[in-house]
Amino acid sequence: MMRLLSVVGARPNFMKIAPIVEELKKVPDVEHCLVHSGQHYDELLSGNFFADLGLPNPDVNLQVGSGSHAVQTAEIMKRIEPVLLEYKPQMVLVVGDVNSTIAAALTAAKLGIGVAHIEAGLRSFDPTMPEEINRKLTDAISSLLFVTEKSGVENLKHEGVPAERIFLVGNVMIDCLLRHRKLAAKSPILESLGMCRNGSGSGPYGVLTLHRPSNVDDPKTLQAILTAVDILSANFPVFFPIHPRTRRNIQNFGLAQYLSDSKSGEHAGIVPLDPLGYLDFLCLNDRARIVLTDSGGVQEETTVLGVPCLTLRENTERPTTVEHGTNQVVGVDPDRILAGAYAILEGPQRSPQRPPLWDGKTAPRIIAIIRQHLQRDGSV
Repeated sequence: MMRLLSVVGARPNFMKIAPIVEELKKVPDVEHCLVHSGQHYDELLSGNFFADLGLPNPDVNLQVGSGSHAVQTAEIMKRIEPVLLEYKPQMVLVVGDVNSTIAAALTAAKLGIGVAHIEAGLRSFDPTMPEEINRKLTDAISSLLFVTEKSGVENLKHEGVPAERIFLVGNVMIDCLLRHRKLAAKSPILESLGMCRNGSGSGPYGVLTLHRPSNVDDPKTLQAILTAVDILSANFPVFFPIHPRTRRNIQNFGLAQYLSDSKSGEHAGIVPLDPLGYLDFLCLNDRARIVLTDSGGVQEETTVLGVPCLTLRENTERPTTVEHGTNQVVGVDPDRILAGAYAILEGPQRSPQRPPLWDGKTAPRIIAIIRQHLQRDGSV
């Protein structure tokens, strides 16, 4: 019997691990333990996603909560070590680039346990991003590196990772999206926002998401973004599911005037929403005229949905979303944001292509490679 242990900690992790958990149900010779670090502990950020994705309750919840990067990472390491010692997995699966990812990978590696990194090789080449540090360090100590796009393979080879540890398998987040898209279409979110009545099609609207510290912790940057989106929202409502950190900063920086008082999309403006569950958010994005975001996962989702996306950063670790998909990197300057938006709204529609292997079959490929590796390695 093979023993695998997966670690998740934040919303994007849940979407990436859900197809893995589903696939493992089909494999009788694998015992699986799901550990939630508690990095995202708010019910709106965590609990609703588990329900929407059909994920079982975690076998272990470390309940680390918030804290500085150092405090949070150290606390996860302290709390996961006894779990690993007791469960004795042959391999630990980590996903993405959050603090839970590097903390679990480092603890496992020091205990001599193999690490499989799902979504390896992505690089923004921006050392000021905490996620970039987490990605590079996790890749350096992982036994198996599962890559979503060709650029990731090239990055890892350039960093000296042996080719036999690198596997281009596709994108588990897209597995999740394709598996839930029809169900998400039944979400009542658009009707509740006044955008769809009696089964009729919705009018045009935009979606905004912001959560990266570089965008939301600096008052000038946050104001610049909101200024541009406010101008854009004169054309149609822009729905803004607000991360708790972002909402807090909007209030503290005195920027609440940029948010509409309306609770629906009946009137134009930036319409603030509470964080949404996975199905509601997928439905909202799927029907949007344009999405503005600083999220890597949203760049990927809009590429497959065929929805135009503006990335409010100076770089992206997911270049395939620009090369194949609907994504444009426009930064945070209001003029650039508006120029990009109006080019989408007034120009010809692009014909995006789905990146190679983003076919909904990534999780089976990953599990097959892990089982083959453990059998060959003699770990089981």
